[in-house]
Amino acid sequence: MAPHIGRRLRKGAATTAVAAVVMAALTASQAPGFAGTAPDRHHDAAGETPTPPTEAPIDGGSDYHTDLPPLRKPGKPGASIDLPGLPDGVAAAEAGIPATVLDAYKKAEAALNESKPGCNLPWQLLAAIGKVESGQARGGRVDAEGTTYSPILGPVLNGNGFARITDTDGGAYDGDTTHDRAVGPMQFIPSTWATWGRDGNGDGEKNPNNIYDAALAAGAYLCANGRDLSVKAHLDAAILGYNHSQEYLATVLSWFEYYKKGTHAVPDGTGVLPDPDKVGSGSGSGKDDGKGGKGDKNGKGGENGKGDKGKDHGGSGSPTPLPDPTPGGGDSSTPEPPAPTPSTVAKLEAVGTTELTATAGTEFAARPRVRAETTAGKPVAGVFVRYEIRGETDARFPGGATRVTAITGSDGTATAPVLRAGETTGSFTVRATVVGRSVDAADFPATVKARPVPQADALARTDDKVLKAETGDSFADAVAVKATYKGKAAAGVAATATMITSDSATADEPTQNDKGPYFKDAKGQPIRTLTALKTDADGQLILPKIYTDDQTGTFLLRLTTAGGATLTIELTVTEPAAQETTE
Repeated sequence: MAPHIGRRLRKGAATTAVAAVVMAALTASQAPGFAGTAPDRHHDAAGETPTPPTEAPIDGGSDYHTDLPPLRKPGKPGASIDLPGLPDGVAAAEAGIPATVLDAYKKAEAALNESKPGCNLPWQLLAAIGKVESGQARGGRVDAEGTTYSPILGPVLNGNGFARITDTDGGAYDGDTTHDRAVGPMQFIPSTWATWGRDGNGDGEKNPNNIYDAALAAGAYLCANGRDLSVKAHLDAAILGYNHSQEYLATVLSWFEYYKKGTHAVPDGTGVLPDPDKVGSGSGSGKDDGKGGKGDKNGKGGENGKGDKGKDHGGSGSPTPLPDPTPGGGDSSTPEPPAPTPSTVAKLEAVGTTELTATAGTEFAARPRVRAETTAGKPVAGVFVRYEIRGETDARFPGGATRVTAITGSDGTATAPVLRAGETTGSFTVRATVVGRSVDAADFPATVKARPVPQADALARTDDKVLKAETGDSFADAVAVKATYKGKAAAGVAATATMITSDSATADEPTQNDKGPYFKDAKGQPIRTLTALKTDADGQLILPKIYTDDQTGTFLLRLTTAGGATLTIELTVTEPAAQETTE
């Protein structure tokens, strides 16, 4: 996503304060998935050529706040300035990348070097984008598998200052069923993740909130369209494709160059995060009253109109916080435990339908829904609720997800996205838990029922031809029938064809004949019962060729279908006609 970076004061060893270059408030910036002028971001890593992007960027123009690089910061397009050096301690801290996050970048580089060796993807580029997009997964607040403790979400993409993207994932990734939001440490919008999502840690899932998955997906995108990232033009095009903004390009390149000079791993959760007191959504104008309008490319005014009230370096706009409750900071030696939900939540209560049922291959009519409450039973908003599919089933949330996160609204409720049944029948459970807190789970029993068996209540021949053949030969005309159910063509109905004895024709279970007309099996041997027959889309069924032995007479062919429809057809076999001879 495009960062909104405010002006920051840096002091040199023998100089007064020097203001860093101000980045514009990129409220309409492009990230992977927008502007038609950006390079194509929908080119799969396997080589397919996707449709050119016509929607919002990967992050929809969200506003994560990132700090300025400690060495050299490009300014407005086409220009750059040197910044004073940071104290050694600060510079060293900025060079530290959380261990799991760093490992994910390097593994993505290795994977793409193997699958797309011509791309020459450097892991430092992923680190630069990860820094700008999410502050390295918020200072490395990830678990041992690389999944963030709570979802990293950009603002609601409702067109108010950002792109407008109506919901594309049923809230599966962003917890919002009305509009999309950028998701995860590399900030993919759900519709883009549907194309570019990758499984980077081999757990069988593609999770945008997992740094291994997100880093590999970002790398695949950067390598698209045959790019060679060792070529400057290709590198710039890739970054601009991720977010079509010159300011964004300058920021990423600055971090890229910085990380190339040297980095080191730090414990997860201890990475440096932006300082909300120094970084804003827009840049201050430096007016004495500190008042300003919305930040713009000239650095006039903070986004919320709040300046620094007369500081000589200009006020920085108030940051618009991400809608993620993970605490800020991250520069202490001991990582803070994640606090993804309000501390007042004490219990989850299932709301509405608690038992879920669906037919194989269809959507569940009801969606799991819970209410977060205090001990006094009052609703709690802003609670991250994780819905997880548990048990032997192939039922899935949108995007093939087995685990999604929703956020409670003002009424304290959070609803899971639509759940779709697979072909596996049986029972399983959808469990709702509060992310990051020990609150009793709410379980929703779910059952997938088998598809109803197609049935027919009537069978009829499609023609009225007399079926006659000579001994030792075959019937010239094929037997064709049509199955119907309540007067309509019955497609996919299972049927059985059996040569039966005439004396058992009226029995509930007639006897198979052992002489007379027959079919042939796969080996060419006579067979007088055919199973696994099925009507086509129009309800029709054409039987294989029927052969005759040396028996003459009238024989019966019985067809039966699921649903009880039956049809008996007469087959007549005669002696061969006498051959006339001439003397």
